[in-house]
Amino acid sequence: MSRPCDDSRRILLLTEGRTTPLSAKTATGVIRYGHGQVVGLIDSTQAGQTAGALLGVGGDIPVCASLGQAPEADTLIIGIAPAGGALTGGMRGVIGEAIERGMDVESGMHFFLGDDDEFVRLARRSGATLTDLRKNSERDVARFEAFDPKCLRLHTVGNDSCVGKMLVSVELARGLARAGCDTKFVATGQTGMLIEGDGCAVDSVVSDFIGGATERLVLAAQGHEAMVVEGQGSLANPRYSGVTMGLLHGCLPDGLVMCYEAGRTEIVGLEPMRLPPLEQVVQAFLSVANLHHPCRFIGVAINGRLLSGDEFQREKESVQQRLDLPAWDVVREGIDGLVGEALKLRRELGKL
Repeated sequence: MSRPCDDSRRILLLTEGRTTPLSAKTATGVIRYGHGQVVGLIDSTQAGQTAGALLGVGGDIPVCASLGQAPEADTLIIGIAPAGGALTGGMRGVIGEAIERGMDVESGMHFFLGDDDEFVRLARRSGATLTDLRKNSERDVARFEAFDPKCLRLHTVGNDSCVGKMLVSVELARGLARAGCDTKFVATGQTGMLIEGDGCAVDSVVSDFIGGATERLVLAAQGHEAMVVEGQGSLANPRYSGVTMGLLHGCLPDGLVMCYEAGRTEIVGLEPMRLPPLEQVVQAFLSVANLHHPCRFIGVAINGRLLSGDEFQREKESVQQRLDLPAWDVVREGIDGLVGEALKLRRELGKL
């Protein structure tokens, strides 16, 4: 899917009942990187708070109880993507009111706005546009041919869902571009698509065609000198490992970045299922990635949001020693270290 990126939009983010860094990661990504001005969040359970206080980004952007109490806007984006993707009653009411007002509505949910008779009828009457980011018609299997040997393919992976793979992907692509390497961020999820304006939400592709959908994205991006393919799920998360595997095989990466959240011990949403040790997860990714194409890790991205400064330094020293890989928290420390490792791999592989 490709859509124009409009910086003039005034955006409200619907996060009803889930305005946290983990459950509202779409909202967080749009605030941090999206096009247009986010003027408010809608969450009746957190009215009076700010985005900065609840999400760690967005500063004084207000959280409002309803559309009627929110700043004027022309676009409503559903800022959450819960497992299963079902709408709650409260969300449905806000969406319906937004459509009646003529606001465009964009959704990354597994529930499709365009399949809802009431929403479609309201949109026809008001002129609102409904966009379902996860809707696709991918029906091609991967062929594993015609990859440009001069284009560096990087891929972010994680030990679980919601550990920062998209953030690291965007930062790495932009950092490489600033360093003079023309790089494309390849969006594979709804938030990345909102940021980049194109891509495919691969978790809604029929399983046989995930590799083909990923391959199509790679072929479209390889006019650039490098690309960073956004990761999804994890081989260690049994809910979403099928998507992770399809991405790995579909993009045949040259280099990987391991992303993880320091302090997390259980798989998100599957508590009390324990996370395997990072060493085991790294080896699993290497085994799968190297089945058909040489690949190695270039570094580790630590999500240290739960750690103090001293705690983070101890964690960084520990993980570097355990994995024998350089590590950074790209929010605290910037992306330059990972950019340097990516450029080093590019030189080693002769992709110049």
